[in-house]
Amino acid sequence: MYAVIRAGGKQYRVAPGDVIRVEKTGSDNGTVQFGDVLAVSGKEGEIARPQSQARVVGQVVEEGRADKILVFHYKRKKQYKKLRGHRQPFTAVRITEIAFDGQSFTAPELPKKEVKPKKKAAPEAAEAEEVKAAATAPAKKKAAKKPASKKSAGKKK
Repeated sequence: MYAVIRAGGKQYRVAPGDVIRVEKTGSDNGTVQFGDVLAVSGKEGEIARPQSQARVVGQVVEEGRADKILVFHYKRKKQYKKLRGHRQPFTAVRITEIAFDGQSFTAPELPKKEVKPKKKAAPEAAEAEEVKAAATAPAKKKAAKKPASKKSAGKKK
């Protein structure tokens, strides 16, 4: 089953489990509900235009900004150049549920990632390593001054 939704002025074809990038949206508790559902597919080959019973629910996966786009204005022979950059903010949403006409299609749960604790070096150990590195490093010798070179005499005529 899939649905066609409108978000941020664009239309997206989504199915349960899909991850889409939409314009930045505010979310409460990490969930987003898309109210503007344009079409829903039912059985094979059936597409319906829902009145108000359809809903699409998603979970926020990530928020960020897209890659930089350079906008360059230029007029030849007029010494006019202007360069601007732009990064569009986005929200990545994983579609978790599509509900229509008493039916609800949900995405399978993702396995939770195990978080391994990072090992931190003790502050005393870090200081000890710095002292040891400084002691084993060869001492710098002062460079000997070179004698000034003589200037060549100019040519005589």
